[in-house]
Amino acid sequence: MSENFQRLRAIIDDKTLSPRQKAHYLALEAENMLPYPTLDAETTEALEARVICDMYEGHAPFKPRYVLPDFAKVLKNGSVYLELPAPQNLDEAINTLMIAYHHTPSVTGIPVYVGQLDDLLLPFCEGVSDEALYCKIKLFWRYLDRVLPDAFMHANIGPTDNRVARAILRVDAELKQIAPNLTFLYDPEISGDEILEMATNNIVECSKPHIANHPVHRDTFDTMGYGIVSCYNALPLAGGSSTMPRVNLAEVAKRATSSADFFQTLLPHYMELAFRLTEARVDYLYNHSNFFNSFLVDEGWIDPDRFTVMFGVFAMAEAVNILQDLEGHKGRYGFDDQANALGYEMSKMMAGIVENRPLENVWRGRAMLHSQAGLSTDAETTPGVRIPYGTEPDPVSHVQALAPHHQYYTSGISEILTVDETIKNNPEAMLQLCKGALSSGFREFTANVASNDLVRVTGYMIRLSDVAKFQACEGSRTNTTALGTEAAEMTGILDRKPRVVGHELSPSYGK
Repeated sequence: MSENFQRLRAIIDDKTLSPRQKAHYLALEAENMLPYPTLDAETTEALEARVICDMYEGHAPFKPRYVLPDFAKVLKNGSVYLELPAPQNLDEAINTLMIAYHHTPSVTGIPVYVGQLDDLLLPFCEGVSDEALYCKIKLFWRYLDRVLPDAFMHANIGPTDNRVARAILRVDAELKQIAPNLTFLYDPEISGDEILEMATNNIVECSKPHIANHPVHRDTFDTMGYGIVSCYNALPLAGGSSTMPRVNLAEVAKRATSSADFFQTLLPHYMELAFRLTEARVDYLYNHSNFFNSFLVDEGWIDPDRFTVMFGVFAMAEAVNILQDLEGHKGRYGFDDQANALGYEMSKMMAGIVENRPLENVWRGRAMLHSQAGLSTDAETTPGVRIPYGTEPDPVSHVQALAPHHQYYTSGISEILTVDETIKNNPEAMLQLCKGALSSGFREFTANVASNDLVRVTGYMIRLSDVAKFQACEGSRTNTTALGTEAAEMTGILDRKPRVVGHELSPSYGK
């Protein structure tokens, strides 16, 4: 039996996979039996060595990595293709969205964006009582988790304080589901402390939602707007991201003879190879796959001109420490001013290279830099620009060390502050920590509470109880439990050091 057939048979016979999960994995294997888009020899060599990486998106890009439909148009117009009339009440609006999600592609096979739900549903709430709204949202939330059980599926709410956002926060804290992922878009001029406190109390309860710095994200995009999708990725609304190559900064640093060699020669070289990889994948998507010849474009759900490219980087901590060793410096990333400054220089340089490298069939003609959250198989590397697991300092020092990076990562960056369970006796400390981080320049505030069953892996969620069952060969109905289990075993995500929030009101914090 050939190696290909053995892999297919192993999937079919796997007792831990559901029939739907088997079908998804079989489809991935079929795609990867096709030839890869044509690459030059140098790019191929770097890809095979995994100095650059294609995120294992598949050999034939027949769909974008992430798609953010304009669901407001669907609710306004219905769909000719799907034979859906425009909804007239809240039940019909929710039902229309549920149908639309099944026709929203992504790299996972599950929609990574389900919309700015409060904006979408508020127009249909007239005459609906708060209790009825809560009951309908609870059924909707349960549907999302049970029918689309993937923690990369992402909902947005905010920045206004409104009935739908409050109902969603109430339901999310109660159900404690891994899906959907959730972000509250916070604007200090609009939101108010009351709903922000409700959101940070939810973090204490279930490690959700993310809190996004809405003014910073809003100013990055255009009047059409943006969405936070999948883990914590900021992308153009009615578009998305065609692909996400990434550069392993640690592997680049290992090949350097000095910091100067790294910055002047190797980093620009490998970034250029990642751009070549990007161009090959985008060309196939736009010029061969026929993806954009669909009702999604015809009915205005998406616009082909609004798809960007996320240029991902990871393992900055390891890269900085390698360069420190090369120069005979003892300071470590996250704890030493000189090491941290080296990281800031790296981020600034990469942002400049991305800004000055033109690309065809990409929104605004340029990629967007992204602090990539890692794969479950990324052993001995740290996601994005984060501080290595198990070495994290106190939360305020953590924020202060990483905040200067955030200005450069326009398509997404997130740190995960793991807070000791004593925060449950003082939940206001989470509110102050969040406000301090955002005022320091964080694009995204994210925290885990050490005693919660629901925890963040990189940006997506798992339940520790699900991991235990999966390790006992019981399988899981959620698609991302396997990834989280693998990440726990190979990358040490559960080694994060819980910290007591003790300095969140320091006079210098947030300045």
